[in-house]
Amino acid sequence: MNEIILFSPLGGTDPISGSNCQDGSMLHICRVYKPTKIILYMSKEILENQEKDDRYHYALEHLFRLQQREGVVIEEIKRPELTYVQEFDFFYKDFREIIGKIFAEMDTSDRLLLNISSGTPAMKSGLLVLQTLGEYPAATMIQVSTPAGKMNEHTHKDYDIELLWDLNEDNEPDFKNRCQVVQCPTLSKIKNEEIIKKHIAVYDYQAAAAVAETMQPEDTQSYLKYLKMAEARILLDFPTVDKWQKKIAEDCLPVKSGNSRKYFEYALNLSIKLKRKEYADFIRGITPIIVDLFEMVLKKQCNIDVNAYTKSASEVRTWDKTKLEGTNLQITLNENYNGNFRYGPIYSDHLRVLIQAYSQDMRLHSLVNDLRQVEEKIRNMAAHQIVSITDEKIEEKTGFTGKQIMDKIISMFSYTGMNIDKKSWSSYDELNQWILRAMEPVN
Repeated sequence: MNEIILFSPLGGTDPISGSNCQDGSMLHICRVYKPTKIILYMSKEILENQEKDDRYHYALEHLFRLQQREGVVIEEIKRPELTYVQEFDFFYKDFREIIGKIFAEMDTSDRLLLNISSGTPAMKSGLLVLQTLGEYPAATMIQVSTPAGKMNEHTHKDYDIELLWDLNEDNEPDFKNRCQVVQCPTLSKIKNEEIIKKHIAVYDYQAAAAVAETMQPEDTQSYLKYLKMAEARILLDFPTVDKWQKKIAEDCLPVKSGNSRKYFEYALNLSIKLKRKEYADFIRGITPIIVDLFEMVLKKQCNIDVNAYTKSASEVRTWDKTKLEGTNLQITLNENYNGNFRYGPIYSDHLRVLIQAYSQDMRLHSLVNDLRQVEEKIRNMAAHQIVSITDEKIEEKTGFTGKQIMDKIISMFSYTGMNIDKKSWSSYDELNQWILRAMEPVN
């Protein structure tokens, strides 16, 4: 329990370099991290060195005395048959089995260090590939720089471990720590992040968040909160949006107040459906926003509050015949429906009639007419029939592309008094850029 375990191949500069009289990588990691268990991987050449002068145990035991540490366990994994030390496949398979056994004996309080600076290039690559493939992501890879900051010179003749220990500059209390933890992203992490980016590009935040939640928490902590906020936003779940927004440094919401926020976010949601080519959902979704926009325009531009002439029957608002009795609104509606206005639920066409009667703005008249025609010519078909809806079908039926319809809805907002600037309509694209920046590795 609470063990620090070092697995280390051994190379030509271990344990102490004969060319600069300073720690080789294995000994330096032990000096800095003070492992309680050291597992040394020994090829035929390394075993011969050990048998010749006990250099590896000698240096480690003297280091323990210098650090006043006792009870450190040293284990050896001997490969006396290993003479060709450049075979990557051998080391990948051998290290995979060894490290798997080490992990099987560890508990959650233990820590495993891997020395990726000692040994042959094939040994180092074997450890790096294990980490890159995500085999043992909990292991910590340690790289040790040379004292001169360049490749070590290997001196093998006339090696005197006792003299080198006495001359070792790293034995001084103010020795320079040359260890560095290597953050090597796993291939699975790289792959998952590319998948997340593709989901973000099409505004599928639920899918992006689902992928992120399968990854290691430390890999997603910088951006998962953005994905969760965006996921709630696309669902118009404002309480959850606000909860996540508090955890984000950037202000991702251009419109925050009451009903303005509700209508703006709903319209943005429609624009996302359009960008994702979900044309049927886009068309089916326009009626609620058209009715509400028409009503707001009536109030702002014509000073007519529809609420003054309605009643609620369960959740459906209907015209109140008593409240309309004798008013100009009743006259206008009756005239436009050939004296046969049926009252009932409030429809967009009723509001269109009133806007055209009480507003002198010809551009507004055109917008209202166009949106009502879109609703009449294709919305009911999309809502009540099993039918394929494409952008070409929308244009064929209405005379407008989906984008043109969306632009008309956005234009209607300028008549409501909400004061939503043009930049705000790119809010989701800006949010995407924040998420992508949060996913960038920290240097």
